[in-house]
Amino acid sequence: MDIKVLAGTAIPVLMLLAGETAAQDKKTLAIVVKGLDNPFFEQINLGCKKWLSENPDSEYACLYTGPASSADEAGEVQIVDDLLSRGVAAIAISPSNAPAMANRIREIAPTIPVMTVDADFLEKDHDLRKTYLGTDNYLMGVKMAEEAKKLKAEGGSVCLQLGNVAAANINARAQGFRDTIAGVKGVDRLTGQNGWTEIAGCPVYTNDQADLANQQMSDVFTANPDLDAFILVGGWAQFAPQAYTQVTDQVMAKLKSKELIIVAGDTLPPQAQAFREGRSHAQVGQRPFEMGYKAPDVMIQLIKGESVEDPLFTGLDVCNTEDPGFCKDN
Repeated sequence: MDIKVLAGTAIPVLMLLAGETAAQDKKTLAIVVKGLDNPFFEQINLGCKKWLSENPDSEYACLYTGPASSADEAGEVQIVDDLLSRGVAAIAISPSNAPAMANRIREIAPTIPVMTVDADFLEKDHDLRKTYLGTDNYLMGVKMAEEAKKLKAEGGSVCLQLGNVAAANINARAQGFRDTIAGVKGVDRLTGQNGWTEIAGCPVYTNDQADLANQQMSDVFTANPDLDAFILVGGWAQFAPQAYTQVTDQVMAKLKSKELIIVAGDTLPPQAQAFREGRSHAQVGQRPFEMGYKAPDVMIQLIKGESVEDPLFTGLDVCNTEDPGFCKDN
């Protein structure tokens, strides 16, 4: 049975769960991501597929789905609503809008196990899910700040590029970055702490759109020729390598001299290539394949009522000029 990639409406979900042959009689373990247009989530899909190929005799099937666009927060909530209404054995959600998704889960009050993957609910809503599987996002922000400090020991002007305003995982990274750079907890904005200042007009929010992310970078570089650091808290711009190349071509001399530094999230192949070309100075990568591969087993444990740790962190990979690590050319 192949993974069915569903997007946008309840009809494809109904078709899957209504069954085609005996294979479709398996119980469904659903993984719902923010959007199918993001290559990061395709790695979760590949992990889900690998689990399925290794467990052909399981009574469970892994289903990967989400809205067509990462900007469709309401669509993701609707897909979760449809899956719960039609009947799944367990569900793992990467909420694009954490409060909105949590509100809907609270309203539905499903009896099946609910967990989060990649992105979590806000702390006040943790009672709605059994566990979180994914990155320690605050730590990811810490690592990004550590890389920036190595490159700019005296600090400087900085712009943070974020995703959706209500994405708890991205906001946790931003908090980890700011706290670490500033050397004090709870910093809302960098205003000179340890020499670091966020420029006017930043942070910028991509809504998880690669084209918008690249346009924002270009606009920031043009308006701020003396910018010291640009931090891609997620890898959106690099997910469109041709556009990212064009944007960074504008500032390649500054990147080479490290007058301007770029630290970015994630280490997917086009991002590793960008790093090798000197279009970023450090990459802090998550492990999305591992998230997709492990999620079905965690859901089965929850279905069986077994004790599961909360959270379940999948680790990070750091590439920098001193140690290219995961990003080296193999």
